[in-house]
Amino acid sequence: MKLTRDARSDVNLIRGYGREGVQIGERVVSTHCIVAANALITSLPARSAESLEAAHLEEIFALEPEVVLLGTASRQSFPAAEIRQAFAARGVGLEAMDLGAACRTYNVLVQEDRRVVALLFLS
Repeated sequence: MKLTRDARSDVNLIRGYGREGVQIGERVVSTHCIVAANALITSLPARSAESLEAAHLEEIFALEPEVVLLGTASRQSFPAAEIRQAFAARGVGLEAMDLGAACRTYNVLVQEDRRVVALLFLS
């Protein structure tokens, strides 16, 4: 699905998403990824929300987010309690939603200059 035209060019905006990938600016990413205003990480070791481990979170926490949006394909999935506790211990919000909702919410928050990170799983 294509999203509306970007309003800003100084941050990573998600312009479209689907099973085949996510379009971030002009780049199409066909793997699970982490997106922030000024960062794009495509070397994500976890393959699903359920397979996230505490060791996978360091790249996310290094971006110093106030909230992380967990986008999980076409169905909302939740990470293990250990992962939710790691976010809570750092005072970082974690919101799980389907991929489309995560992409749309990310765009709104990043354009409001919020410190948001999207952790996107395509399948």
